[in-house]
Amino acid sequence: MSETAPSQEGGDSEVLCAVSDGVARLTLNRPDKRNPLSPAVIGALLGHLERIKQDPAARVVVITGAGKVFSAGGDLSAMGRPGASGGQGIAGTLPDLFLAMTRLGKPTVAMVNGHALAGGCGLVAACDMAIAADDAQLGTPEINVGLWPMMIMAVIFRSVGRKRGLELVATGERISAAEAAAIGLINRAVPRERLEGEVAALCARLASKSPRIMELGLTGFHATADLDLEPALRELQQRFLEVLGTEDAREGLMAFLEKRAPAWRGR
Repeated sequence: MSETAPSQEGGDSEVLCAVSDGVARLTLNRPDKRNPLSPAVIGALLGHLERIKQDPAARVVVITGAGKVFSAGGDLSAMGRPGASGGQGIAGTLPDLFLAMTRLGKPTVAMVNGHALAGGCGLVAACDMAIAADDAQLGTPEINVGLWPMMIMAVIFRSVGRKRGLELVATGERISAAEAAAIGLINRAVPRERLEGEVAALCARLASKSPRIMELGLTGFHATADLDLEPALRELQQRFLEVLGTEDAREGLMAFLEKRAPAWRGR
């Protein structure tokens, strides 16, 4: 992967990857099937994330969908076939994907270009931040076909209050991007014509920060998300000492005192 020249892997791949100007863009690339999160797609996302984790040129990850839909989730027809790997494969790999995103050490941003349903909604919730087109809808309609979004609850309830989250899951309703923002499922909804620009501006701000401090901060955020207050404070106190010991922290403080822009070294 290169910062100066965008790279794209596999023109007919189910997941496209390009890196440019510090941003790795992962595009779910089956618009004819509403960008399903099949076991193969989840495996491809995991592979790309592992390479991005090792690539210093990639400082931010954007996940989006090709066409007019972000992702409609799993392939229900595959789940319903006896012996098909769809249901079991997704059940076995969605946790791996969501956990890999928390361990990436780089911010993930969902660019919700269209409807995000079921596993697609879970993928949005698993991202660190999300911006959606204002005509997109989000929801977990699994209950309508006799299923329940078990693993998706784990990421949705980290952003949405329990009662509203449970209502979404138990009724299968779709909500607008504006309501998704109001309940904390996404950061904000913007007019479709501004979506690319809003995401690009957010990514530029994130990519301009120290990659080492970003990594330490995100790792601390995810590691303490479910801790009680006292153990969370004790853990974060130690992590702050680690931050203070970095070259970038020293550079940032010196740059502040000298009234200049910091030159991050990523150490």
